[in-house]
Amino acid sequence: MADAAETIAPDAPMPPLEKSGPPISFFEFWPPWMFYAPFAAWWTLLAARYGSVTLLTAANPSITGGGLVGESKEELFAQLGAPTTEWLASWAAFTRTDDETATVAADTAAAIEAMEGAGLDFPVVTKPDMGCRGAGVRVARHAGELRDYIAGFPGGATFLMQELVDAEGEAGVFWVRHPDEPDGRIFSLTLKYFPYVTGDGQRTLRELIEADPRAGRIVHLYLPRLEGELERVLAPGERRRLTFSGSHCRGAIFRCGEAWITEAMRARFAELASGIPEFWFGRFDVRFDSFAAFQRGEGFRIVEINGAGSEATNIWDCSMPLLRAWRILNRQLSHAFAIGAANRRRGFRPCGVRRLLALKRREKELTARYPLTE
Repeated sequence: MADAAETIAPDAPMPPLEKSGPPISFFEFWPPWMFYAPFAAWWTLLAARYGSVTLLTAANPSITGGGLVGESKEELFAQLGAPTTEWLASWAAFTRTDDETATVAADTAAAIEAMEGAGLDFPVVTKPDMGCRGAGVRVARHAGELRDYIAGFPGGATFLMQELVDAEGEAGVFWVRHPDEPDGRIFSLTLKYFPYVTGDGQRTLRELIEADPRAGRIVHLYLPRLEGELERVLAPGERRRLTFSGSHCRGAIFRCGEAWITEAMRARFAELASGIPEFWFGRFDVRFDSFAAFQRGEGFRIVEINGAGSEATNIWDCSMPLLRAWRILNRQLSHAFAIGAANRRRGFRPCGVRRLLALKRREKELTARYPLTE
């Protein structure tokens, strides 16, 4: 840890991006059914052992479905207590009118009123209340962009407008604590890097993306959202960020941050987890300007909190061996079932299969209708 710390400047937003490995691991973009097959098998074994296929939904009893699927961000954020609320990026929720006679202009005016009531001003991040993997997340820099977002958002569905924390530093902190334990732990730390290309005054944005060692292999993640500027020639030295969302499936670059975990960081997230009622298992996504401050448990903002559906995203480090990635996921699932079992003994009931499937259907239906992720 000491050696690693010496390689980063005190005011640097992130440790230097390690590029010695392959641009993409050989399994990084496998079809989900292929990658998650051993995970599904382990889930089946745990379900048989504990007598419930949905027991992990009891890992976070105060969150709908335990946060496995279909949970509401508004519902979760609204129940946060101190000190967690102080670290969460400010937000407001708005439900799109489900009425053919309603106008986009009226909804936009009402959404801005909700923003102002929460002390928000442009720019803001717009994100669906129900959704995952960065679906439908965009930045509204002014009222016109908010209007466009609302125009493309499903009627009757809710979205959040959240304070924009446009920092270069981002991390996913996976937290686990068993109810019978006095202390919890950071199960995994993922460092998230935003991909860039740099102009040379000759090539278009499309050509730069296609020539990049990593981006050129996953162009389908970038080209659709950058369609309007793909033929623009970038000036020499001009840098263009390829994604705003810190989501792996949207093209962000992930690295395992295990070596950078500190006791101060662990203590801070223990405090933050204590501000969420009955929260034992999940991931905090945070942004910050200084990695050194983040290691001290300072200077960051929470932008997302995820429950039982969280993933230890350090598995998407391009240097991660496949067998180790599978072991991490299986250990994660073992924790979820064990915590669910402990909470069941405390009187909490897991979500039923029918209810869980209904939540999944609703989330899938909405996700297909959300605006394109930025």
